[in-house]
Amino acid sequence: MLELILCSLLTVFPDYLYRRYAQGKRIGKEITLFSVWYELRWGITACVLLTVALITVIFYFHPSTTSATLYYRTVPLVPETIGRVADVNVDFSAPVKKGDVIFKLDSSKQEAALQTAQRKIAEVDAAMIAAQADVQKADAQIQEAKSSLQQATDELEVKRELQKRNPGIVPQRDIEKLEVIQTGRQGSLDAVMASKQSAVIRITSLLPAEKASAEAALAEAQVDLNKTSIRAGVDGRVEQFFLRPGDVVNPMIRSAGVLIPEGAGQRSLQAGFGQIEAQVMKVGMVAEATCISKPWVVIPMVVTSVQNFIAAGQFRGGEQLLEAQQTQRPGSILVFMEPIYKGGLDGVTPGSSCIANAYTSNHDVISAKGTSTGQRIWLHAVDAVGIVHAMLLRIQALLLPVKTLVLSGH
Repeated sequence: MLELILCSLLTVFPDYLYRRYAQGKRIGKEITLFSVWYELRWGITACVLLTVALITVIFYFHPSTTSATLYYRTVPLVPETIGRVADVNVDFSAPVKKGDVIFKLDSSKQEAALQTAQRKIAEVDAAMIAAQADVQKADAQIQEAKSSLQQATDELEVKRELQKRNPGIVPQRDIEKLEVIQTGRQGSLDAVMASKQSAVIRITSLLPAEKASAEAALAEAQVDLNKTSIRAGVDGRVEQFFLRPGDVVNPMIRSAGVLIPEGAGQRSLQAGFGQIEAQVMKVGMVAEATCISKPWVVIPMVVTSVQNFIAAGQFRGGEQLLEAQQTQRPGSILVFMEPIYKGGLDGVTPGSSCIANAYTSNHDVISAKGTSTGQRIWLHAVDAVGIVHAMLLRIQALLLPVKTLVLSGH
């Protein structure tokens, strides 16, 4: 309507002035309701064509959308294991800090495994002390075996010396008996030394390895026990938290609730513009938005990111071929906008529906030396008609509460 009125001032109104004052025709006489088309046909035709052209230029170079929302991501509260809820520490809606325990699962099994691992470590420590005692015992046995071996060796040497000096004075049987005793005591010494070596290896290698395994089992049991306490990963707020003691939580089926991070939905606005504006939407464009949750306020914004893919074209590979006709609605260009001024989104509820405009600016092209005069005039006209969309946005901002509260029927 605004474009039509503006175009009529440049076409129909001058045509009427020409008919009225230049040709002397009067309304109600020569210009009647039946002769309006014939008398003002040139002005009406030019008005319609100019209106269509103006609307096309405005909507193409200064796109607008009603599909704008402050999207935010929620963090699902999902335990890593299946379990029955033993304790709930937050209400239906409550703020939480990072690390706060939100709820706990039954941990009797994990506590038993933890105690078993702790006792295994104590058992290994006791075995370490026993092995050290075995080493000391082996040292004493080695000393005893060496003494016995030395005694048998000395006796054998004496007998051999006597036999060498006076053959036949010592029976050969006694010498052979002492040789057997010496060999036996040497074997006893070797056995005791092997026993000590085994005890030393047990202390230096086997038992430390067993203790390391027990400590790893203890750490694993502690991790499993910690998993039964579901904590907040970030600062935020738990909403619609209906979990109660006795409920069974299965991470494969459903989450226990959602955690909304602090500051979620308060940084940027996401808007979907038509595909035809893909060549117009650029990072750095000035934009404006007005939201239902904060009526009568127009928020100055700037385009910070333009998604280069349209979500409607995505598909997941499977056993069936893609059918193009299944994409019934054309997708939109997703654009991220941030407020120009700090705190611009204060008071806007995350998830609120908004109306957004983006404005093309050709100032750099107009200021360039290589730009022709005709191109400068055209670009000036393109930038100037953006005020029409700015006026429409403010009219929408004024009428939004009325439309929502009165005309919607709620």
